[in-house]
Amino acid sequence: MKRALITGITGQDGSYLAEWLLQQGYEVHGVVRRASTENFERIQHIRDRITLHQADLLDQLSLISVLQKVRPHEVYNLAAMSFVPTSWVQPVLTAEFTALGVTRMLEAVRLVDPSIRFYQASSSEMFGKVKECPQDENTPFHPRSPYGVAKVYGHWITVNYRESYGMFCCSGILFNHESPRRGKEFVTRKVTYAAARIKLGLQDKLKLGNLDARRDWGYAGDYVRAMWLMLQQDQPDDYVIATGEMHSVRELVEVAFDYVGLDWEKYVEIDPALLRPAEVDLLCGNAAKAKRVLGWEPQVSFTELIHMMVDADLKRVQKEIAAGRSDDC
Repeated sequence: MKRALITGITGQDGSYLAEWLLQQGYEVHGVVRRASTENFERIQHIRDRITLHQADLLDQLSLISVLQKVRPHEVYNLAAMSFVPTSWVQPVLTAEFTALGVTRMLEAVRLVDPSIRFYQASSSEMFGKVKECPQDENTPFHPRSPYGVAKVYGHWITVNYRESYGMFCCSGILFNHESPRRGKEFVTRKVTYAAARIKLGLQDKLKLGNLDARRDWGYAGDYVRAMWLMLQQDQPDDYVIATGEMHSVRELVEVAFDYVGLDWEKYVEIDPALLRPAEVDLLCGNAAKAKRVLGWEPQVSFTELIHMMVDADLKRVQKEIAAGRSDDC
């Protein structure tokens, strides 16, 4: 039985990846940070089928210890300071987790067992102020946030370990991918949750920043399959994972509010405080290499994704009402 270790297993991607690996017959282990309160909501339904270990990307020894204990065949490094706006508030901590944390994990793999196959979660935010559209594996990086800068470091240090030590290290340059498990602070979930609450009479307005920002949005459940496929190849390489379609935040709002029969323009307000210091205006990925080499294709469309998220949020809000927690934002 293959063993996999996932950092960031309690996050959106980690939970979908854990499900996928279990379906493939893996023994699944996850790394969690010690915290005063546990947040295992996304993995609660598979909690009895996975094994969790305490470790931290800031603590090299803890990573070495968990690798020695688990002896995984594959490591998926998904943990990071992942919310872009927070990276301006905490740029140094973002660098520690999202940049140096990758180095600590790679070095732990090299020391314990360099034959372990390693996946690094790179990001389309590395392209930032894009040089061409769509973006592929050869497009130059120009990150526009501390998060994007940190991800560039994480990406190149992964390439460096592959080329320096002959390790099987892959980076997946994933464009925006969402799901009902996305945190409420992210714009997609912020919109679908607000649409549900406004529809059910619990909220009056939705405040947003740049409605003209355009992104390539896919479904997280599709994207974790690509992560796995990368580590099943004969040779390690890096791949852009994307749908190849761009949609604006305005389109996102229109699809979500139309689905619940509301005119979005009556409820949405622009809040300048929500604008980024340096905006990434458009991101659109060219996943031709992943389609050709991995045989990967996205299966859920943009509209299907947003409808799926709205449906999930309607159910959540109805449960909140039934439980007397309707003021929970």
